[in-house]
Amino acid sequence: QVQVVESGGGLVQAGGSLRLSCAVSASIHSINAMAWYRQAPGKQRELVASFTTGGATNYADSVKGRFTITIDNAKNTLLYLEMSSLKPEDTAVYYCSANQILAGQGSVDYWGQGTQVTVSS
Repeated sequence: QVQVVESGGGLVQAGGSLRLSCAVSASIHSINAMAWYRQAPGKQRELVASFTTGGATNYADSVKGRFTITIDNAKNTLLYLEMSSLKPEDTAVYYCSANQILAGQGSVDYWGQGTQVTVSS
């Protein structure tokens, strides 16, 4: 079972920056893709940014130019989300996910417990 653990959330003023981290207990070579999602109160979970192990990145229009997704697989599999120029509407619980393609099971997603990001105006 792959473990996914996020950290780095907190309270920040509008215009500020935060970096979220996600540790995944699996080799990058066994992972198909990783992503950050967020869910604001009363809203559906939405994709923020994704990273495939082929190197492709994708961002929601609302965060393009402000958020950057990166990965560090030098020792462990770590996914980061660098967030800048934060806005109150970025307030949400941010979730990290990792996807594997497993023989006999197909596509399997693993999720972290989430980390709260609150942006004050």
